[in-house]
Amino acid sequence: MIGVAADPATEVPTRERPGFGDLGVPLLVFAASRVVQLLFIAWLAPPDGPSIKDRLLAWDGDWFMRVATQGYPHTYSFDASGAMVGNGLAFFPAYPLLIRGLWALGVPADLAAISISWLAAAAAACLLYLLGSALADKRVGLALTALFVAQPMAVVLSMGYSEALFSALVIGMFYAAYRRAFLVAGVLGLGAALTRPTGLAAAVGLTVAAMLAMRAGTVPAWRAVTGSLIALAGVPGYLLWVAARVGDLNAWFTIQTAGWGTTFDFGRSTGSFLYTAFHQGNGWVQVSVALILVAGIVAASFAVRRTWPPIVVYGLLVLVLAVGQAGYYHSKPRLLLPILLTIIPPAYLAARSRPATATLGILAYSAFGLWYGAYMITVWIYTI
Repeated sequence: MIGVAADPATEVPTRERPGFGDLGVPLLVFAASRVVQLLFIAWLAPPDGPSIKDRLLAWDGDWFMRVATQGYPHTYSFDASGAMVGNGLAFFPAYPLLIRGLWALGVPADLAAISISWLAAAAAACLLYLLGSALADKRVGLALTALFVAQPMAVVLSMGYSEALFSALVIGMFYAAYRRAFLVAGVLGLGAALTRPTGLAAAVGLTVAAMLAMRAGTVPAWRAVTGSLIALAGVPGYLLWVAARVGDLNAWFTIQTAGWGTTFDFGRSTGSFLYTAFHQGNGWVQVSVALILVAGIVAASFAVRRTWPPIVVYGLLVLVLAVGQAGYYHSKPRLLLPILLTIIPPAYLAARSRPATATLGILAYSAFGLWYGAYMITVWIYTI
């Protein structure tokens, strides 16, 4: 699996390094996945419902565009009955700031939101190919790319959501760290930390990479430490900014709980959901989410032993956060998207299989994953 060959923290890799001239294939894989995804959406969408563009900008997309065009509120928000509700402060600033930048240049906010996601997703696909190829080989890199862009909730890579930008920044951070460019990795890690709260897990993963590199003496300590500190500053920095803006140290967490019911309950809600889904599930979406969640946990556990430690630490932390928090159960497959650990075992298996077998398996997986995401934003009526 990823990391089975040369570890950059202990030796200089001797295999042929993938170059940017090799990116035509992963870009083609990404483009094909987006075309198929859109075809599935067009096929499943009711003719009298919202347009495809509106579906791609639903739910969180609306929040991000509102923050981009109206700015952040200054305090808590309440409904007509006086009950506290969520507001834009729950959403980290990197993605809406990019939307705002294009919007200020005259690009409509909806077009800016979708364009940034697509460009970031394309970058994530290419960077994942480079990372997988560098840590293992090009077949693993290509398999990782195909599996990443066709995951069951990879539809968010086409939507006004922050997962595409976050994934690109995290994967780029790990690739830079592998190449020992820790200052670049730190800046990318800071970007990830200002995109999603799980950016803190990415920063911890970068810190592990820095510690390994320093122990092996392959990088000046000041660069590794500086890069790590830059990345680690992102999430606390935004949380403290929200606290100062509202006047309450716990403000971000209070807003998250009020608006989306997101609290960390050490997996009690997830355990209850899994028991209900498998024991008396009342719908196929509920059961499918449970199966995807269990499959992700199992796959991540198999990936741990032979994967590069920084990716392991990051992936396990994000997995613990996804499984351990209460919230909408139908959002959990989306939270698995940037973990990476969940796609490493099947990527390794595909890379070691006969080409025809691997191609057939990945095509079958992709057909289901792309259809599933399309279903969840067309037929399924609840938020993802």
